[in-house]
Amino acid sequence: MVALVGAVIGFTYFGSPKFTDVGYRPEQPVQYSHKLHAGDLGIDCRYCHVGVELSSKAIIPPTQTCMNCHILIKPDSKLLEPVHESWGNNTAIEWIRVHKVPDYAFFDHSAHVTRGVGCASCHGRVDQMEEVMLVEPLSMGWCLDCHRNPDAHLRPLDKVTQMDWTAPENQLQLAEKIKKERHINPPTDCTGCHR
Repeated sequence: MVALVGAVIGFTYFGSPKFTDVGYRPEQPVQYSHKLHAGDLGIDCRYCHVGVELSSKAIIPPTQTCMNCHILIKPDSKLLEPVHESWGNNTAIEWIRVHKVPDYAFFDHSAHVTRGVGCASCHGRVDQMEEVMLVEPLSMGWCLDCHRNPDAHLRPLDKVTQMDWTAPENQLQLAEKIKKERHINPPTDCTGCHR
């Protein structure tokens, strides 16, 4: 009986997204440093991931977005050859999505961004990552924890994409104000995410 309980506990922990998914960092077709672009250069998330505040999905940027700068900046860089090839052939770069919610779950990116949930709450400090990796499990339990108590993740709308934003001492009061003003009452029943 002890072995069975141990096996169940072991499987529950080692089979959970927190253990199996966190740290996922696929090799991308182009070496792209979010630390350089979002961190050192301070490029806003929305420049590349257009429409995150309007769309249910955050897009992976098309080659055109890269070429807006790189047609002039480092056009001869060996690292940018796949970008120039994509541009010249009019084919998409096949980026590998890092943050993905399962198909059986509904997730509306804009509903979170327009309520004041900061990018770093789910994606981590992308501005410090050479290669983006999964820092949160994106599991049902993890989402429900936030839906039940979103206070720590709410911030002013003009600070949503600010990666280094730190909560003020009066965060709970700020969160109460934000929840009231923006009518925030996240669903915790099944139909909130499974439709």
